[in-house]
Amino acid sequence: MITGSLVALVTPMHADGSIHWEALANLIDMHIEQGTSAIVAVGTTGESATLDVDEHCAVIKYIVDRAAGKIPVVAGTGANATLEAIELTRAAKDVGAAACLLVTPYYNKPTQEGLYRHHMAIADAVEIPQMLYNVPGRTACDMQPATVQRLSTHPNIVAIKEATGNLDRGREILELCGPEFLLYSGDDATAMELMLLGAKGNVSVTANIAPNAMSELCTAAIAGDRPRAEAINAVLMGLNKNLFLEANPIPVKWAMQQLGMIESGIRLPMTPLSEQFHEPVRDAMRQAGLL
Repeated sequence: MITGSLVALVTPMHADGSIHWEALANLIDMHIEQGTSAIVAVGTTGESATLDVDEHCAVIKYIVDRAAGKIPVVAGTGANATLEAIELTRAAKDVGAAACLLVTPYYNKPTQEGLYRHHMAIADAVEIPQMLYNVPGRTACDMQPATVQRLSTHPNIVAIKEATGNLDRGREILELCGPEFLLYSGDDATAMELMLLGAKGNVSVTANIAPNAMSELCTAAIAGDRPRAEAINAVLMGLNKNLFLEANPIPVKWAMQQLGMIESGIRLPMTPLSEQFHEPVRDAMRQAGLL
């Protein structure tokens, strides 16, 4: 069971948009050193939507190989086509990923029954721990708690990343699915409260630039230490909000560039952070002690 801070890792790129493998290696090493609990590879923050299938699989393999068992790797393998999701999930298993993260199918807006059949088909096809991922603000598709409960009975479906930021939703999932099914936050701004309710960790964008602080926050919140968690959360809250002033990963990639962690590369249709948001993101970085 993975508990704590799971970084939703960016995919570093050169200015021309090609993958920057050396920078990726450095980020992996940093997260191992800074106490991050797991790396989530090629999710939303990793620009999965703009990587082709070969690149997608290559990045997962590179991260697994570089991590070398020192930190588990959760591979983003969701797709809006069930057969593609199965293909990506199988590829992730073959290269040694610890688990897979499967976003609800986006754009085509399946019914709840369609969601159930989609995820059951993947779970039946590939024997690897699978984490559901509900982020309706991105997908225009909201997996309801009753559907999560139905899916939680499959032995390969072990968790959900719930990114609505709705604490009542998280509480309902906990009540319906029981302690064996793991709940993770996918919303940095509300992650502390969800972990205090019983979530086992946070799949975090903020952890890209504040890995140690996010790790400490998750440890405190999961342990039920509200005063300690609130103290750390207050320092990180500016990042938790301002890293979403434009669509993720635009702000976090810009912030990482300012810190010299990565180059400026980001793929169209994503664009560099608008100038009007530079100072708010800098302010959040100062608040967190990064500048």
